[in-house]
Amino acid sequence: MKKARDLMTAGAQCVGENETLVDAARKMRDLDVGALPICGEDNRLHGMLTDRDIVVRCVAEGGDPATATAGQFAQGKPVTIGADDSAEEALKTMAEHQVRRLPVIDGHTLVGMLSQADVAREMSDRKTGDTVSKISEPA
Repeated sequence: MKKARDLMTAGAQCVGENETLVDAARKMRDLDVGALPICGEDNRLHGMLTDRDIVVRCVAEGGDPATATAGQFAQGKPVTIGADDSAEEALKTMAEHQVRRLPVIDGHTLVGMLSQADVAREMSDRKTGDTVSKISEPA
């Protein structure tokens, strides 16, 4: 049975909670990603930051991305999956929480990210379709 670590993209990078949104945007550009985990000084996951957060929740609201920090945009407890949890559990978690990207942790350490694209590459068309459909349902 496949585990989350078998599907994930390893080597995920965080944006620090005290880094500005400009720094986060540059990191997203350089890594060619649309979301980054937000990590605290304690190296624990504090949330997720998306390119949409930067544009809609900061810029469109008149905020200054040069002074706003990633930590200001961490909302609630981040949804994660354990590296050794089954792929089925990962898909269930993505669907239940309607998230397209899922940080994969081993203990409290971020070890990778699991995205819809990762699921599509590794799982059957039916499982992929079911998961994407559930993620995309109106809340």
